[in-house]
Amino acid sequence: MPSSSQRTVIAQAVRDAATLAAMTLDDLDAVMAIEQTVYSHPWSRGNFMDSLNPLFDAQCLWLKGELLGYFLAMRGFTEMHLLNITLAPAHQAQGWGRMMLDALALISRHTGAQSLWLEVRQSNQRALQVYAHYGFKQVGVRKDYYPASHQQREHAVVMSLEL
Repeated sequence: MPSSSQRTVIAQAVRDAATLAAMTLDDLDAVMAIEQTVYSHPWSRGNFMDSLNPLFDAQCLWLKGELLGYFLAMRGFTEMHLLNITLAPAHQAQGWGRMMLDALALISRHTGAQSLWLEVRQSNQRALQVYAHYGFKQVGVRKDYYPASHQQREHAVVMSLEL
């Protein structure tokens, strides 16, 4: 059995083999498969197609030809707005989400953004904890922002991270 330091080296080698690449139309089938698996109210293919333009940063995280996850963010004047960040269920809670947030923060800084914004479902405690641990602060609530089951709506927690 490998030692703790050996496991760390192995984990880093796997992470080093992962690639983040701009999302393209060719990626949409794989993106939609994950999106529809993860969310009760997934984005449509049209939503993703609309995001493949210079106002957005749309990235896919790949490992050995497998799509692990993706994110889409919209550029603003001095901020970046994270619209969607998703990992395939088999790859959640393994550090890939943090890796994508790190990449988004770097991209955001490179484009001149001073802050990163997002909304998250009020019921999504796991995501709220991940964002808080990353350094995001709650700055507000958007009432009835997300569709929910039985024709109901769910509040969104608005969070911001100073870059």
